[in-house]
Amino acid sequence: MPDPHVVVHGSGRNFFQEIRAGNHRFQADEPVSFGGMDMAPDPHDYMMASLGACTSMMVGLQARKRRWPLENINVSLKHSRIHAKDCEECVTKDGMIDRIEVAVELTGPLTAEQRSELMKTAATCPIHRALKGEINVRLRAV
Repeated sequence: MPDPHVVVHGSGRNFFQEIRAGNHRFQADEPVSFGGMDMAPDPHDYMMASLGACTSMMVGLQARKRRWPLENINVSLKHSRIHAKDCEECVTKDGMIDRIEVAVELTGPLTAEQRSELMKTAATCPIHRALKGEINVRLRAV
């Protein structure tokens, strides 16, 4: 494997993890209710933060490129598990699936057409596409 961009280190004694991503360092943990110490966001929080940040960045980039009067972007996300049979738009119909609710609030004197175009852009962020598409994860012991 070439030099990894992200390295995660933990002990076998608890859920707390030290993470290095390039020059940045942060942590992850689980809530107390799941057996963690709640000393950092949990992995689902990071997944949602990644999607929210990517969405906001793409929308902002598009507005800047087009010189549209976008003032602020607020992206709110919530993760849950639902029965697949309760999801009309889902291909999977058995078992449980993950659902991420994403609400995008755009402020500024935008036209209805500009808002519509920016919402289309929100769905094109690379993290959104990765989560909606096929992901190939190769796991190996070292």
